[in-house]
Amino acid sequence: MSRKISILIVDDEPSVRESLYSWFIEDGYVVDVAENAKKALALLETGSFDIILADIKMPGMDGLEMQRRIKALNKDSIVIIMTAFASVETAVRALKDGAFDYITKPFDPDDLSHLIRNATKQINLQTENEVLKEKVSSLENVEDLIGNSDALKKVLKQVESVAQSNSSVIITGESGTGKELIARAIHSNSPRKFFPLVSVHCGALTESLLESELFGHEKGAFTGAMYNRKGRFEMADGGTIFLDEIATISPKMQVELLRVLESKTFVRVGGNKEISSDFRVICATNRDLKKLVENGTFREDLFYRLNVVNIEVPPLRERTEDIALLVDYFITKYCTSMSRDLVKIDAAALRRLEEFEFPGNVRELENMIERAIVTGNGKEIHLKDLPLGKDIVNSAVESLDDLENKHVLQILNKYGWNISRAAQALKVDRVTLYSKIKKYGLKQPGKK
Repeated sequence: MSRKISILIVDDEPSVRESLYSWFIEDGYVVDVAENAKKALALLETGSFDIILADIKMPGMDGLEMQRRIKALNKDSIVIIMTAFASVETAVRALKDGAFDYITKPFDPDDLSHLIRNATKQINLQTENEVLKEKVSSLENVEDLIGNSDALKKVLKQVESVAQSNSSVIITGESGTGKELIARAIHSNSPRKFFPLVSVHCGALTESLLESELFGHEKGAFTGAMYNRKGRFEMADGGTIFLDEIATISPKMQVELLRVLESKTFVRVGGNKEISSDFRVICATNRDLKKLVENGTFREDLFYRLNVVNIEVPPLRERTEDIALLVDYFITKYCTSMSRDLVKIDAAALRRLEEFEFPGNVRELENMIERAIVTGNGKEIHLKDLPLGKDIVNSAVESLDDLENKHVLQILNKYGWNISRAAQALKVDRVTLYSKIKKYGLKQPGKK
């Protein structure tokens, strides 16, 4: 043991207190005694004990009542009930009230030592769990938020500030800037970090599918509803729900969402039972919600409910000093995943990347580096390995839809139109990928 376990013995019989005290001191424990519950509770107010051995029958307050009071102060306390009246009823009452175990008088020293060892293992597990939590809390858990630019530092400062609150947040910025990563950063630095972060890509779902996705449904609610299903709001209980592409939801869903945000309650599709959920909501959009409010396509009351805090993620062209760091990160990421030796990027190629506008932002840069590693044969990425010639010049004047169209098709062809692998590479779900294929009318080569 890294530290000595402390034990408090509570019994009105001096002989029991003395014998147990001697046993445990001999075994190397730190031991204190109390002749009644009142004195024991007074000791617990000034200090703490790892294990409390309490007699069930004592004058004044009995052991069960004392246990309930101890648990109210610290639910993780290890309480072992001692009784001379071995009965199932007594044991069940003690265990239901949170006792670790119980033991009957007269004690068998071996049985008692075994019980204390088991309690000690439980304490050590709790300690290890707390250490792990501390380690987790010290980690950023925010993959790809790479850079030292003032623009990114400003965003990270906002993240740090808003993370400790429960306020709703809208994250704005162009496609590919890393809005979902910012949402993850807020969640992983918040008190909710040990509960789920549940993401929903609103733009990939029809109104009816989105309703079922958010609220869940009951068996038989619609054709194909073969079983009860929890919705994302229910899954996010205690944690955070991230609603991406919030600007795309229908007027009906805007009304439903407003009601849920105000009451934190909802009903599954096809159900009648009201369900409560304690969640925090973070949204993201690449559109100007204020303009949508002005033209009547987005509810003003919902906008103000969501837009308590606004974080705007800068495009990559406004943080060019981060490009070299991002390139190094993506090189390491993809060389490692492909089990290849690390490559370098030559100065001319890096300089050209730093001059480029990047309409697709960080996502486009990542795709370029991945492609260069896949297609390149040397130990260095050169200008010729990057799509910086005719394709990239033209892409600077094309729309984001054109860029996305080409990118999605490129990934589909790369993975032989395996939808699961392509969706994983694009970091979207299968439904979103099918939606993009339909949107752009993409077809597999050789198929009609």
